[in-house]
Amino acid sequence: MTTRPPIAAVLLDLDGTLLDTAPDLAATVNTMRTDEGLSEMPAADLRHLASWGARGMLGTGLSVTPDDARYEELRLRFLDLYREKMTDLSQPFPGTREAMQELIDQGLQWGVVTNKYESLAVPLMQAMNFDPAPACIVGGDSAAHAKPHPAPLFLACEQIGLDPASCIYVGDSDRDIEAGRAAGMLTIAAAYGYITPGEDVAVWKADAVIHDIKELVAAVVELSSQASA
Repeated sequence: MTTRPPIAAVLLDLDGTLLDTAPDLAATVNTMRTDEGLSEMPAADLRHLASWGARGMLGTGLSVTPDDARYEELRLRFLDLYREKMTDLSQPFPGTREAMQELIDQGLQWGVVTNKYESLAVPLMQAMNFDPAPACIVGGDSAAHAKPHPAPLFLACEQIGLDPASCIYVGDSDRDIEAGRAAGMLTIAAAYGYITPGEDVAVWKADAVIHDIKELVAAVVELSSQASA
């Protein structure tokens, strides 16, 4: 039987897991709707799409898909606008800063692995001014592949010098759990995140499910105990 090394780090998705970024993403696409002569959409109708970034927001907000002729133009416009707005309303979920400090107190490192472009993820995280700061910030374009491929998680482990088997990955989508599992990590599903209405998080088969970031440390401790048993 393969023995799992002690848990040494917790890696987290960004949008919908670590930070509530939906308000700024929704505001960006609503600015574009206004520019197109359309009325603004309720932020609540866009919230669950935040994990999908520009593609999700443009798909619902402007009915534009990657196959459309204007998609690339609108995608670049979205990114430019979002870069200007991304720290206006975004903030850590309540209890997140305390949870990261608790992880450090437990002797663990923490880091960010997101499909958000690194050029957006790094300044956004810097603006959030976490103390302690994350040990790594890996974006969707940092590695050769984005999640659900495990490449970004492997890169994070290289950067912090850890065996993937000693890490837990936390995310609010099935592709997060798929990526974590493929990397050989234990996984935690963030059911409080940007979940599509009606989606059953249990289907993802994560090793644990939390419904509030405040439950994270207890889940990490429990998984760590099980892994070492």
